[in-house]
Amino acid sequence: MKIHEYQAKAILARYGVTTPRGEVAFSKEEARAAAQRLRTPVVVVKSQIHAGGRGKAGGVKLAHSPDEAADIASAMLGMNLVTVQTGPSGRIVKRVLIEEGLDIKRELYLSILVDRSAGKVLFMASTAGGMEIEEVAKENPEAILREFIQPASGLQPYQARKLTFGFGLSGEAAQQAAPFFQALHKAFVDTDASMLEINPCVVTGDGRLVALDAKMTFDDNGLFRHKELRELRDLDEEDPLEVEASKYGLNYIKLDGNVACMVNGAGLAMATMDIIKYAGGSPANFLDVGGGASAEQVKNAFRILIGDSSVKAVFINIFGGITRVDEVAKGVLIALEQIETNIPSVSRIEGTAVEEGRKISTLKFPSSSAWKAPTSKWAKKFCAIPDSTSPSPTA
Repeated sequence: MKIHEYQAKAILARYGVTTPRGEVAFSKEEARAAAQRLRTPVVVVKSQIHAGGRGKAGGVKLAHSPDEAADIASAMLGMNLVTVQTGPSGRIVKRVLIEEGLDIKRELYLSILVDRSAGKVLFMASTAGGMEIEEVAKENPEAILREFIQPASGLQPYQARKLTFGFGLSGEAAQQAAPFFQALHKAFVDTDASMLEINPCVVTGDGRLVALDAKMTFDDNGLFRHKELRELRDLDEEDPLEVEASKYGLNYIKLDGNVACMVNGAGLAMATMDIIKYAGGSPANFLDVGGGASAEQVKNAFRILIGDSSVKAVFINIFGGITRVDEVAKGVLIALEQIETNIPSVSRIEGTAVEEGRKISTLKFPSSSAWKAPTSKWAKKFCAIPDSTSPSPTA
């Protein structure tokens, strides 16, 4: 689960991380009032969407008076902001952050994430703050300092010093650095975060270390422990189909292709997408119904798949272990009885209760006249459908 910048900063501030003063605004008048309360010669108006690259796209601007801040906020609110991370469709700006302007002397990069291969928390630091870290890693990988944190002991003082020296900090900023890093680490662990990024982390003219930006992502599996974090979820920033899938315990991620996939197990799902690409198609989604999926879950999964307007075909690839094949067959049939669609659906189902599943499909599947055969070259190859025959809907 992602949250907005202003929400992340509020969390960090509770742990003692220095952040700029600011307020969120949902209207022009709220923006003017917030700028007046800050009482600084310069304020920053920052669009709040779940994507990076806002500054380059015109989503971050400076204002020198409350009236100017109000005008900028009015222009931002409701705009469709397209950044390198939103894709061409962009995101509608529905809130802005009005924040004090700072005297910035240096920009640094700092993030904390979970390195699954090492089984540890990883601090990443770079003096190339304000830049996209992917570009830094590609062009100048030695500029990134990596420090692994042992889960049992946490961030140690010597590690905080290594980060401080790696940043080249001195004076007041160097003295603040260790408590700053410790506070970030505690916030990360306490909230079950999976990623915390401060880009940029700045050194101000008076020697303060400040989190000028903040992104936080949380592990969905840990949210049951954090009711206060669940309430921060902004459904407007998420794909509607992904939101719908989450209601039924389905792991769904929308992609750019046109072949919808329903699979059980993440490994099989990834392999299925690879096979579709190898055969010349393009997967429209990642959807893992999980182990032990019920007919009701499968029905809703199918409904969500064909709810994507870009989908031209559905491929169901199930290997039942805990999941019963007959439950999957029931779910698909219930969906087809309740939903009118001409989208071709091809199923490959094996495993537990497969014979029962085949009987259900054979006896109750809609007639082939209601099913449009795939005609593209890749579909025939992928589904092993001869050119001269009418395909069965359970190919």
